[in-house]
Amino acid sequence: MTRVLVVEDDPRLVRALVINLQARHYGVDAAPDGTTALRLAAARQPDVVLLDLGLPDMDGADVIKALRGWSRVPIMVLSARQSSDEKVAALDAGADDYVTKPFSMDELLARLRAAVRRSEDTPLAPEPAVVETEHFSIDLLAKKVLRDGKDVRLTPTEWHLLEILVTNPGRLVTQRQLLQEVWGVTQSNKTNYLRVYMAQLRRKLETEPSHPRYLITEPGMGYRFEG
Repeated sequence: MTRVLVVEDDPRLVRALVINLQARHYGVDAAPDGTTALRLAAARQPDVVLLDLGLPDMDGADVIKALRGWSRVPIMVLSARQSSDEKVAALDAGADDYVTKPFSMDELLARLRAAVRRSEDTPLAPEPAVVETEHFSIDLLAKKVLRDGKDVRLTPTEWHLLEILVTNPGRLVTQRQLLQEVWGVTQSNKTNYLRVYMAQLRRKLETEPSHPRYLITEPGMGYRFEG
């Protein structure tokens, strides 16, 4: 079964897409924002991504760039942005097609079938969702971390935090985003949660936890993963 990841924050459009895709025997996952999309892409390995550019937490172009860091899945942009500059920017970031809203469902499905055919016509070696660094590796599917060939035991909270950061390589993930995604809170006075867990992750992964190479703090803003 061909799996499609729909990344869209308009629930009515999501419902229409899910109904039409499932009626044609596609498997469908849906994400309302970029952070969820990147996590689902790593976990579910979709065959095609349908992506809105206007997401609540990050620009769709940043989602494309993050996906292209480890995946060659076909990405079809669905956007109300009609300027040629916007289209060029999305395609340069790594999108394979650009469909302007409002669109015909029949046209969208035809383009989706074409994207699937193109990917099947040029088979690629499977790309495991593994993030490799000089000192450790992270298997996003198996939810395992190896350092010097040995398993690193992470708590569920540590894993969730690490997963969000590594699926947004090089990008600042704000304190608010992390608090909302991991703990379901956004209050700024809860940032001590982040400090504690980031310190634990650095002790487990960094060669010099006090001078981190991979898990970087942007003071007063958030954190980023530098692979």
